[in-house]
Amino acid sequence: MPVTRLLYPLFQLGNPQLRIFRPNWFLTLVRPGKEQPPDTVQFRIPMEMTKCDVKNYLEKIYNVPVGAVRTRIQFGSNKKRNHLNQKVKQPDYKVAYVQLAQGQTFTFPDIFPEKERMPTEGSMEEMQEKFMEDEKQRQKLDPRRGGVTEWFGL
Repeated sequence: MPVTRLLYPLFQLGNPQLRIFRPNWFLTLVRPGKEQPPDTVQFRIPMEMTKCDVKNYLEKIYNVPVGAVRTRIQFGSNKKRNHLNQKVKQPDYKVAYVQLAQGQTFTFPDIFPEKERMPTEGSMEEMQEKFMEDEKQRQKLDPRRGGVTEWFGL
């Protein structure tokens, strides 16, 4: 993720003050792989950011009360190979675990809830289920034959 530098015009006495604030960093909120406490939030952050930067970023821009910040560097995967059979390494990235202040919690919204799907009448899924049930019924052994298959039948 390249950091873009914005060139601002030089301030000269009498000119209005430049009031645009665009941070050079992006924090990506990610769903944790392992279960976290409700007051802990996980972010992917640029390698240049420090714990103090993360805390100030969240408190000043988003007004989120932060209790503590822990960071670690995640090694990028080294498994892929390109068309020349050379190993391709994914870039490393930094992960920040932000513990919210006392009494604050965060839960991810359930964007795609699991719902019970019932196939509609006449749909392809319903016809397929009916066919599979008929096949299972047809392939059941006849109890009157004593376990002998149909191949030996008359």
